[in-house]
Amino acid sequence: MPITVDAIPGERRAQRSQGANTALWVVQLLLALLFAGAGYAKVSIPLDELAKTLPYTADLPGALVRFIGASEVAGAIGLILPALVRILPILTPAAAIGLNVVMWLATVFHLFRGEWSDVPMTIVLGTLTGLVAWGRLRKAPIAARS
Repeated sequence: MPITVDAIPGERRAQRSQGANTALWVVQLLLALLFAGAGYAKVSIPLDELAKTLPYTADLPGALVRFIGASEVAGAIGLILPALVRILPILTPAAAIGLNVVMWLATVFHLFRGEWSDVPMTIVLGTLTGLVAWGRLRKAPIAARS
């Protein structure tokens, strides 16, 4: 097949889409590992022990700490599983949006408490979850299994 002027931009678009897909998978995996670990700790570690490493948890109702942890674990699963098996892959950006909301609420929470050292991490995680949501909705969506 002869190469035409129109073929090259199409190839570049395909390469960019593949690159975006790969980058999104890397970010999704890293976020999933981080949220799964953080969520598991909030769900499984006794609250008095957890307060030693996460002091703000001592000021929250235990049920809220457990709920946040369960939400983080569910979000971590949602970042990977629907996209991986391609069954309801729309749940992957939905999970990213949910985690995004959690991170921006955490940012506001830490700002009000004057916990300045916690704010940069929540902003970075909020930005990355927003990137995944945008990427999986617009830039490199994953098609459902046929």
